[in-house]
Amino acid sequence: MAGCHVSPVIFRTMDIMKLQRLAPPENLSRMNTSRFGDRLLWFKPFTVVKVGEQSFGSGLAMDDTLAEKKRELYQAVEGINRGIFGLPSAKKFEIESLVQQLESQNPTPDPTLKLDKVAGCWRLVYSTISILGSKRTKLGLRDFISLDEFFQTIDIAKSKAVNVVEFSAKGLSLLSGQLSIEASFKIASATRVDINFESSTITPDQLMNVFRKNYNLLLGIFNPEGWLEITYVDDTMRIGRDDKGNIFVLERFEDRTSTQAEGGSSYQAANQAVNQSIKSLYTFFFQL
Repeated sequence: MAGCHVSPVIFRTMDIMKLQRLAPPENLSRMNTSRFGDRLLWFKPFTVVKVGEQSFGSGLAMDDTLAEKKRELYQAVEGINRGIFGLPSAKKFEIESLVQQLESQNPTPDPTLKLDKVAGCWRLVYSTISILGSKRTKLGLRDFISLDEFFQTIDIAKSKAVNVVEFSAKGLSLLSGQLSIEASFKIASATRVDINFESSTITPDQLMNVFRKNYNLLLGIFNPEGWLEITYVDDTMRIGRDDKGNIFVLERFEDRTSTQAEGGSSYQAANQAVNQSIKSLYTFFFQL
């Protein structure tokens, strides 16, 4: 047994030599503290840095992809009058394919939890609602009445929405007006709202006289009652699908109410300036 004995001094010498071979360069700190405890600094978590860089790059790539798809969609819906009077099947397929691609990359997957993204004024750029055949004829939308803009204003504080469809009579600039539909909504899920019709009006009375006979037909086309799934929303675009199978693509638009108010204020200011000029001229001539 004596032949197997090794001096403790030899063991200590061997341990020191091993540690020297494993030791980092002298200019590096030996330890670094993290939420995982103390670790050797030269075991730097490169993978964490790379993952962060990759996520940032992926985010930029997604933003570029969404912007490009939105440009393609806007180009696809140019000159089709929102698709309201029907489309060739190839064009419809092109548009709805782009819609699906945007929906698959929705940057707001829970829109009803972030209703500030939905609030405000929106303008319709595409819809699968269609007015064809005898419906179009009965409503006078072939030769006499033109469909102009479609707007939707959402007031999240009151849980209200107002849809406005503008009309004008061809050759009669004075005969123009709008159908306004007011509705309330309540949140049904993270992506869906339930919509209840409340009231509708057509102004002016002359336009109401044109539609009176087929008013129920007109209202049936544009009545939003039911539910709406918000399938895509960002700062400038919103896409939705309703319980009737319709698709709606809208773009954010300047608040029409404030625009009209500003226009009214400008008119009042101009009118006051004219009145003041008349008064000044009257005073001038009176003093002569």
